[in-house]
Amino acid sequence: MRRELVVLATVVALAGCAAQQKAATPGGQTPGVTDTTVRVGGVLTKTSASGYSTKDAEIGARARFERANAAGGVHGRKIEFVGAEDDTQDAAKGDAAAKKLVQKDKVFALVPVHAPNFGGAVFLEQQGVPWFGWATGPQWCGTRTGFGYNGCLAPKPGAGSQTWWGNQMADLLGGSGGKTVYVQTSDSSGSKYGGKTISQSFQAAGFRLVGLNSALPGAAPPADWLPYVDKIMTSDGGAPPDIVVSIIAGTKFNVGLYSALKKAGYKGVLSDATSYDAAILKDAATAQALEGVIAAPMFEPFESSAPEIAQLKQDVEKVAPGATLTQHLAIGYWSADIFLTMLERTGKDLTREKLLATGNGAFSYENAGFGRIQYPKDHDEPNGCGALVKLQGGAYQVARSMKCFDNVPLK
Repeated sequence: MRRELVVLATVVALAGCAAQQKAATPGGQTPGVTDTTVRVGGVLTKTSASGYSTKDAEIGARARFERANAAGGVHGRKIEFVGAEDDTQDAAKGDAAAKKLVQKDKVFALVPVHAPNFGGAVFLEQQGVPWFGWATGPQWCGTRTGFGYNGCLAPKPGAGSQTWWGNQMADLLGGSGGKTVYVQTSDSSGSKYGGKTISQSFQAAGFRLVGLNSALPGAAPPADWLPYVDKIMTSDGGAPPDIVVSIIAGTKFNVGLYSALKKAGYKGVLSDATSYDAAILKDAATAQALEGVIAAPMFEPFESSAPEIAQLKQDVEKVAPGATLTQHLAIGYWSADIFLTMLERTGKDLTREKLLATGNGAFSYENAGFGRIQYPKDHDEPNGCGALVKLQGGAYQVARSMKCFDNVPLK
């Protein structure tokens, strides 16, 4: 019996030594990390029933990672990008994709995550896995692991809400004094929430809100736009407003609304967040319907002369020659850029907890490409930055370059 105990004690001791040696191995206890690599993968909505796709974000992320690798990586580790899973705009599939990447592919972090109905947030938060992308939904907000490249876009009442769109428009129009705005959304929860925050953005900039209509069905464009147009055209005491802002997901919706408004004689300003899309220029009828529209991207436009945009174009051309520059591509690129910056600041001794400690420990980063990000504050509110682009003469022009403004508490 005594001999058996001695043997057992020896086995336990040897096992302990082996565990200590494994723990002492750089990255040995951190999934996705070796002495020479950091493995990452993303989740995108590559395909969907509606045709909506964020697949280009994969090109943007890969372009930024390849530049980092060409420069020797981060602290001697190159980024091993396994590509992006497709959630097909289904929350359950997004959850399954996140679990596959973490449990089977053993990634260190998820980059980029660009899926409006992403369902993997709870799993990633429970597992302490960092994820970076476009924080379009409330699942990003209030976490310690989710890092939206432009903060949390669905702040809770009392948290900071953006004013940049209203302020940029006021600057473009020579002031907001005496000017009115009407906001049209669909009946989807995301669209209605966006209508609330955007309305406040314009009010904070001094515009007078004369209407916020969320009765438009979000499933498909209506057969008859007249009821919506009539409300808009008489919203300012029987007259049309100076600005109509559309918070509707989809070019088809905006083409229908804007065409109907122009037919009714509307001469004011039309603005939305989605009409900055190179695909629009390929269809003459669509481009004509959106002529004069001012889009509001949350990154510096590709038409900008900023050196950061020249670098982005150069990076993309190396990995995807001739690729069309899209909003989704930019989001993937800047999400990857923020991840790399956080990785650099964390240092050589890399674990998920140490990266999260860096990201949530008064992390601040400014770049002309996307503005600024400040964590942990921006887990709960947007970064307050954006630009304006105008479609004029069949081509996009920078109306206002990227600029950041202070947020105000959401009412």
